[in-house]
Amino acid sequence: MSKIDPTARIEDGAIIGDDAEIGPYCIVGPNVKLGANCKLLSHVNIAGHTTIGSDCTIYPFASLGTAPQSTGYKGEPTKLEIGDNCTIRESVTMNTGTASGGGITRVGSRGYFMAYSHVGHDCILGNNIIFANSATLGGHCEVGDFVFFGGLSAAHQFVRIGAQAMIAGCSGIRNDVIPYGLASGQFALLEGMNVVGMRRRGFSHTRLKLVREFYEELFHGAGQFAARLEKLRSSGSSDPAIVEILAFIDAGGKRPLTKANPRKTADSASNEG
Repeated sequence: MSKIDPTARIEDGAIIGDDAEIGPYCIVGPNVKLGANCKLLSHVNIAGHTTIGSDCTIYPFASLGTAPQSTGYKGEPTKLEIGDNCTIRESVTMNTGTASGGGITRVGSRGYFMAYSHVGHDCILGNNIIFANSATLGGHCEVGDFVFFGGLSAAHQFVRIGAQAMIAGCSGIRNDVIPYGLASGQFALLEGMNVVGMRRRGFSHTRLKLVREFYEELFHGAGQFAARLEKLRSSGSSDPAIVEILAFIDAGGKRPLTKANPRKTADSASNEG
């Protein structure tokens, strides 16, 4: 049985899952579906056509499912979907999609969103993502599984960030970041591979060496990038990480790839200590 504080306002039509807890002064709109065992601590606002999975914990002043921050939005009934087991800290904002952008903003399961972080309209996020304080996504971004965003980092609209990439704090991401990449800087460049994250995901020393050599050849090898890419593609490597990086590059997007810092090599990346 759900536990709802008497000061909370639950609109007619809202669906509240079993054993949910809704704390003081929360507002839940008429088109919201809240999963089982969710906890809204206090002063949480959930609006729009928003679906939240089970076992999520949402902290004070988070605002989820409000209208997209898009001048082209005309009040269409677009959606926000959030997966299971997410932690959404103080003052986090996540907007619904736009009709022109697919109509949905989707956030995966087991995400951890620290205070003041923001997910813009029409973004598609994978699972096990961490946003540090005030990390921000513009509209239409795509983020793979196990990506970490440092505090005060921001991604331009339509950016793709591959799985297991790491975005350093205070970075500005203007272009796509390859899977497993480490991007840093006001106008971010690749500084190497996210070796710490790869180790945490169980990469062996042999695999790390192989992927780092691939990165080094792709971004710091001799000749034109296109020629290096074709040479590496034709080498037929079966390592899943290399296959994933090549597939990400081949899929393309509206923005170019983030380039490597010419002063850095894979062996001198700052997170490999």
